[in-house]
Amino acid sequence: MIETRTLSLAEIEDLSFRALVAAGTSEENARPLAVATAATEADGVASHGLAYISIYCEHVQCGKVDGQARPVLAQPRPGVVTADAATGFAHSAIDAGFEILIPAARAQGIAALAIRNSYNCGVLGYHTYRLAQAGLVGLGFTNAPASIAPSGGSKPVVGTNPFSIAAPGTDGQPALLIDQSASTIAKSEVMKHAREGRPIPVGWALDDEGNPTTDPNVGLKGSMAPSGGYKGVGVALLTEVLAAALTGATLGIHASPFSGTAGGPPKTGQFFIAIDANATADDAFSTGIVDLVEAIRSQDGAHLPGDGRRANRLKAQTDGVAVNVATLAKIEALLT
Repeated sequence: MIETRTLSLAEIEDLSFRALVAAGTSEENARPLAVATAATEADGVASHGLAYISIYCEHVQCGKVDGQARPVLAQPRPGVVTADAATGFAHSAIDAGFEILIPAARAQGIAALAIRNSYNCGVLGYHTYRLAQAGLVGLGFTNAPASIAPSGGSKPVVGTNPFSIAAPGTDGQPALLIDQSASTIAKSEVMKHAREGRPIPVGWALDDEGNPTTDPNVGLKGSMAPSGGYKGVGVALLTEVLAAALTGATLGIHASPFSGTAGGPPKTGQFFIAIDANATADDAFSTGIVDLVEAIRSQDGAHLPGDGRRANRLKAQTDGVAVNVATLAKIEALLT
């Protein structure tokens, strides 16, 4: 049985912030990542939360990510914002980009943010969630080091490449939030099983010859199984076009791993689109979303994407989050 300790969201943010700063991250870069880590734990996505802090710190210390980087922003067109993350944390570049993207989308009706020379952005839905909180429909795409092989092949060419969409609601929470990778399961889940010495279910990953495996270490040396077969590969390619080719970021086939210390900065990318629904559908948008959501929630046992995270989030605000003691010990060791 895994031993846990309950922390408040403020404690999770503080611990994350102090560890990142101790590792050599500037306070300006540590804060948005710490805030995102607390939010990720609140949503119940532990694989992308505190478990990643020690990895982030290791990557600052080995130079895979520049903890002191300052993103460089530009607005070449009224509806286009670009950000060079300068091999720093994605969260800082995204935060800075959103400061321009959100008002641009409100003024233009639609605007895009293209980020290059970036790093792992954590839970993509965290970022689109914030666009929905601003009253905008938010779409997000991020590429990753290659880990999915093409249909009929066995050599990875694209990453797990998540995409996300969040539609604004009336209570400050998204009415609908989809956040999914192009693989059957996020690669971080396979990595988590490998760290804990646990087998993975059949269908999560493939060996280097394209055969199913239950050994997470074999899967990590092979490839991730695409969700829906060739359709998952198509989603990964779509995201690669938007988050890498369209931003000028490094393709997944050339990016260094998000794990380990070898290879230098991955220099991957993110692409966000923010849309003001009042410019495209007037009041019909909110009515349509309400009808769509109700059609799902009215069915016994039906699952609406984002509802699980919403429930976890609201509960965590008062009850805190149960965190793996071993994960906490690893982070706290960075502070001694």
